[in-house]
Amino acid sequence: MGYDGNMMNGLNILPSFYNAISLNTAGQSANTGIIWVGGCVAGFFSGPVLDRWGRKAGMAWAVAIACIGIPLQAAAQNQAMFIVSRLIVGIGVGLSSVACPTYCSEVAPLRWRAFCLGLYYSFWYGGGMLASGVTYGTAKIMSSWAWRLPSLLQIIPALLCLVVLPFIPESPRWLVYHGREAEALEVLAIMAADGDVSDPVVITQFKQVCDTVAFEKANKPSQSWLDTVKTRNSRKRMILACSCAVFGNMSGSGIISYYLGTMLSQAGITDTTTQLQINIYLSVWCLFTAVLGCALADKIGRKMLGAGTLSISLVFLYLVGAFTKLYGSGENWSGVLATVACIFLYQGVYAFGWSTLLVMYPPEVLNFSLRANGMSIYTFFSNGAACIVTFAFPFALEKIGWKTYMINATWDFLEVLFIILVWVETSNKTLEEIDELIDGEMHFDAPILVAVMAGDVEVTADKVMRASSTAEGTSKAGKEAIASTTVISE
Repeated sequence: MGYDGNMMNGLNILPSFYNAISLNTAGQSANTGIIWVGGCVAGFFSGPVLDRWGRKAGMAWAVAIACIGIPLQAAAQNQAMFIVSRLIVGIGVGLSSVACPTYCSEVAPLRWRAFCLGLYYSFWYGGGMLASGVTYGTAKIMSSWAWRLPSLLQIIPALLCLVVLPFIPESPRWLVYHGREAEALEVLAIMAADGDVSDPVVITQFKQVCDTVAFEKANKPSQSWLDTVKTRNSRKRMILACSCAVFGNMSGSGIISYYLGTMLSQAGITDTTTQLQINIYLSVWCLFTAVLGCALADKIGRKMLGAGTLSISLVFLYLVGAFTKLYGSGENWSGVLATVACIFLYQGVYAFGWSTLLVMYPPEVLNFSLRANGMSIYTFFSNGAACIVTFAFPFALEKIGWKTYMINATWDFLEVLFIILVWVETSNKTLEEIDELIDGEMHFDAPILVAVMAGDVEVTADKVMRASSTAEGTSKAGKEAIASTTVISE
């Protein structure tokens, strides 16, 4: 998606593209926004795919679908073909937006979870940097390959993902749910203790996962869409997850991600080469701030990260609007530079906080039984919000110009209030421990993992874990592996 966002930013700037595709305001909105429609479509089937065939299967299918759409996009002969191909790409991207965060949240050890999830999404800007460089380099090609080549190169990251997939493990939580506890224990040991299945941290987390999954299976025998709204706690989980989807896409970043060229033109910078150069610099800047945010996410906390960065970024969004009004004619070069500086500062602060939160917070607040379907709904809302931004904002920028930023910044105040009043703090807790924040209780008989990691809780050898040793469907080899581990006692 990072590559796609900056690729479209670059293509929308290139004369060879908007002449070939007959690009007006409506066409620009359709070409850019249709990928989000594809993401909404993916939201309808992603959850069942992940729950039935696994998190890795979801990622593989996402790559396969994207690899169908990308060549069609590069070969497009008219706007209709370009739009249909981007719809297909959007379906693949939407499925990956469900599968990848779900997988990362369930596989990454606690001490690395925030960083891994944040780094995954931070490479939106890594992809954006590549796309910015490619479109800048192809801009001088005097043919349709100026825009076809960047479109075609989008397939390379997808193919790289397909190469890596066979060498990564399946989600241990999905394995436990499907009666493959021995494999789950091995995965947890590899990720947290260099393969040592008797490590106290591994055994603690394994016990938490087994007990919690057993509880969920007993109380939610099926993983259906209805479960996401059936109970008060389930609805709260979905509200928390979907609020992240809406806030992340409607706080102002979407304008910059896809319509930087229009923003710069209104700010007084109309030269195509200069706009493409700024696109590259912005991607590098955002990648730096996003990675920094990943590293500090656990120390700052989710609520502070969300509310704090929104509070700062809305100030810069107000300034972008004010400076665009005052210096949009381009006659005062210092004013133009101030506008560009505020765009950089806004996007940098946004990347610091929300590039991490967008894919970290939703899978954390969704328990295992809801996670895949809940992330599908989250993706639907995320892509729906992005659709509104990409379809509506070109018209808003055209009709009311600088006032668009003022309205958006005012909306951001409401987002900040919601985060402060409604969000729960999930940092430094395992996915199973977060249940206490929403359900009022934890569903496992084991210590808190942070206490075990700190050495505050003693872990001794004892009998096999009750939940694991009696799990239905566990293989003989699995039971033998589990029986050789330790049980936790304080």
